[in-house]
Amino acid sequence: MSTTPPQFGTAEYKSTTGGEVCRACNQTITGEYYRINSALACSGCVEKVKQQIPKDTHAAFMRGILFGVGGAIAGLIVYSLFGIITGIVIGYVSLAVGWLVGKAIRAGSKGIGGRRYQIVAIAFTYAAVSMSAIPMGISAFIKQDKNKVQTSQPPQTKTVPNSGAVVVDGGDTSDKESEAGGTPQKKMSFGAAIGALVLAGLASPFLELGNEPGGIIGLVILFVGMNIAWKLTAAPKIDILGPFKASTPAPAAPLG
Repeated sequence: MSTTPPQFGTAEYKSTTGGEVCRACNQTITGEYYRINSALACSGCVEKVKQQIPKDTHAAFMRGILFGVGGAIAGLIVYSLFGIITGIVIGYVSLAVGWLVGKAIRAGSKGIGGRRYQIVAIAFTYAAVSMSAIPMGISAFIKQDKNKVQTSQPPQTKTVPNSGAVVVDGGDTSDKESEAGGTPQKKMSFGAAIGALVLAGLASPFLELGNEPGGIIGLVILFVGMNIAWKLTAAPKIDILGPFKASTPAPAAPLG
């Protein structure tokens, strides 16, 4: 027997001599046998498989979360850079994000999966894809602001007769007007601004639904990417059934 659990992908029910054969050790089964994922196994191999199945622990779960955060950040960077560099927001990148997150959680937990790992995986995948709207939106705003500065006319100066004062024509007087007689504007705190950005990012996949049909297609692809992460973090399927009575009788004990 190797140090890794035997693979029971195919079943072998009968040997050439007519008895049941263990799929792991290829020995004829006598007495009792089990079925692991529909393949025959002897009692000894079943015990070894049970001992080699990794146990889910709190440490493994926290390690999976830590790796999952790294995978989500990597997916967010990939999604954002692709949109910023190409100027194209394509939903199929969500599939790569789901794969990255699922693989990262799987690596962190060392192969352990299960329902709580799957919930974390789809949450991280959704967060990575939706939050990528923030850096892409900031990049688009900066580019738009630069274009406005380049296309705007330079301010003109003129001298007011009999006063010697120089007036800049074309400047922004909105702040002065608000200070003179307008109502004072409340400035948003840094924490509130970050919170607003996070909420806007998380809601961005649904806010895009108005852009038909691209918004609906993007949301569907996002769900497919989340499904990839869900499947990658599923628990290993090992079904052990038995014991059953073997058709080959156990060898008789020697006399004397």
